[in-house]
Amino acid sequence: MRLLTFLLSLISSVALLAQNTSLTQRLHEVDRAIEESPRYVAQREVRITEARKNYGAARQTAGKYELALQLYELYKPFVSDSAIFFLREGIRLSDQMGDRSAAVYCRSLLAIRCANIGMYDEALCILDSIHIEGVDSLTRGTFYAAYNNVYNELAYYTRLDLMRSNYLDKAQTYEELMVKYLSPTSETILMRREQRAQGERRFDDAMRINDEWMATVEEGSHPYALAALYRYIEFKLQGDSVQMMNWLVESVLADIRNAAMDQGSMWELANELMLKGDIERASRYINFTSDCATRYGSRQRLWQIGSLLNDIAKTYKEKSEHTTSQLRLGLIAISVLVLLLLCALFFLHRRNRQLDVAREALHDTNDRLAALNDELTSANEQLSATNGQLAVLNAKLKDANNVKDEYIGRFLSLCSQYIDKLDNYRKMVNKKMKNKEYDDLFHLTKSTELKEHEIEELNQNFDSVFLHLFPNFVNDFNALLQPDYQVSLKEENRLSTDLRIFALIRLGIDDSSKIAEFLHYSVNTIYNYRARIKNGALDNRDQFERKVKEIGMPE
Repeated sequence: MRLLTFLLSLISSVALLAQNTSLTQRLHEVDRAIEESPRYVAQREVRITEARKNYGAARQTAGKYELALQLYELYKPFVSDSAIFFLREGIRLSDQMGDRSAAVYCRSLLAIRCANIGMYDEALCILDSIHIEGVDSLTRGTFYAAYNNVYNELAYYTRLDLMRSNYLDKAQTYEELMVKYLSPTSETILMRREQRAQGERRFDDAMRINDEWMATVEEGSHPYALAALYRYIEFKLQGDSVQMMNWLVESVLADIRNAAMDQGSMWELANELMLKGDIERASRYINFTSDCATRYGSRQRLWQIGSLLNDIAKTYKEKSEHTTSQLRLGLIAISVLVLLLLCALFFLHRRNRQLDVAREALHDTNDRLAALNDELTSANEQLSATNGQLAVLNAKLKDANNVKDEYIGRFLSLCSQYIDKLDNYRKMVNKKMKNKEYDDLFHLTKSTELKEHEIEELNQNFDSVFLHLFPNFVNDFNALLQPDYQVSLKEENRLSTDLRIFALIRLGIDDSSKIAEFLHYSVNTIYNYRARIKNGALDNRDQFERKVKEIGMPE
C-alpha cells in the first residue's frame, strides 16, 4: 500500500514538472513577442499609412466611405480615438450619400466603441438618437448588438445589485432582437451564445460553440485572439489548468503579434501569474499591457489594470517583508557563527605564532634561492639569445663574404678588360683621324650598337657569376610563387629580366632606382616588374622579398 502511494505521488510530481516546463516555454514565447512588439506595431502603422494615403486620394464618396471603414478596422484594436474619428468620417460620408443604413451602422459601431472604453452615457445618447426605420437587417442587428453590449458592460461593472438586474434584463431584450437579424456565424452571436452556455454551466455546449467560432477565424489573427480567450475561460471553468494557460497564452501572442493595444488576455495572464506566485513576470506583463492601454486610450482597461497593479504592489510588499524577516534571522545566525569563528581564530593564532618565525626564515631562504635561480635563468636565456644572434650574423657574414670575394674578382677582371677595350678604341679612333676617315668615325660614334653590346656582355657576366654563387636560385625562387607565376630560364646560364631584378634584390640592392640604373630601365618599369611578381606570391606578398633575400643562406 505504501509503495502504491509512493508511485502515485511520484507520477503526480513528474506530471506537475512537465506542466510547469511546458508553461515556462510558452511564457518565453510571450517574452520574445514583447521584445519584438515594436516590429509588429511598425507593421500595422505601415498598413495604416497606406490606407490613409488611399483615403486621402479617393474622390468618390462611396469609395471613401469603404476606406473609412477599413481604417476603422485597422485602428479598432490599435488607437481608440482614431477608430472613433474614422467612424465619424463614415457617418459624415454616409449622410452625404443619403445612405440611411450606412449611417445607422456607423453610429451603432460608434456606440460600441464608446461602451468598450467606458463611455456608457455617450454610447446610450448615440443609440437613443438613432431611428432604425427602413434600414437593412445587418444594420438593425448591429444596432441591437450595440444596445446589448452597453447594458452588458453596465451590468458587469455596476456595484448595485438592483441596477445589475435591470441592466441584464435590458441586455437580454436586445440580445433576443439581435439574434433575429445577425448571422448565426457572426462573431457577436457566437460570443453571446458561448457566454450564455458558460453562465448556465453547459460546458459541452459552450465548447462546441467555441469550436464553431474557431472555424470562422484565421489562426493567429486578432479575431482568433478573442476566440482563444473564450476557450481559456471554458477550460478555466472546467478546472483544466494546463489547457486554460495554453489558450490564454495563444490569445496573448495573437494580440501582441497583431499589435492590439486593447489586451484583455494579457491582463488575465498577469493576474493568473500573480496567483501562481510569479510576481516579477506578472509585474512585467501588467506594465506592458498598461503602456498598450494608455496608447489605446481605454479608461476602463486602465481601471482594471490599476486594480491589478495595486494587488501586485501589495504582494511585492508582503514578499519583501517576509524576505527582510528571513534576512534578519540569517544575520543573527551569521553573527553568532562569526563570534565562534573569532574565538577559534584567537586560539589558533596563539598556536601558530611559534611557527611564524620558522616560516619567515624559510620563506626568506626560499626567496633568496628563487632570486638566484631567476638570475641564472635570465643569464642563460640572454646567452642563448646572443648565441642565436651570433649564428645568424655569422651565416650572413659568410654569405656576404662569398658574394664579395666572387664579385671583387670578377669586377677587377672586367675593369682590366674595359681598360684594354678603351685603349683599343682610342687606337682605332686615332688611326681613323690620321686617315681622315671622319664619316666612318661619325657613324661609329653615332651608333648605339657598341653600348648595347657592352650591356649585353655585362648582363651575361652578371648572370654567370650570380648562378655560380646561387646555382639553385631559380628553383628556390619558383618555390615562393604560385604555379601560374613561376619563371624559367630561356637560355642556359641566362637570367630573364624578372629573375635579374630579384637577383639584385637577393644581393641586397632593393632600391628600384638603383636597379633601374644597373639594368638600364626606367624606375616605373622596375616597380611594375616587382609588383607583378609579388602578386603571384604563394603566401604573404609583403614578406616575399624578405624570403628572396634569404635564398641560398645557410640554415
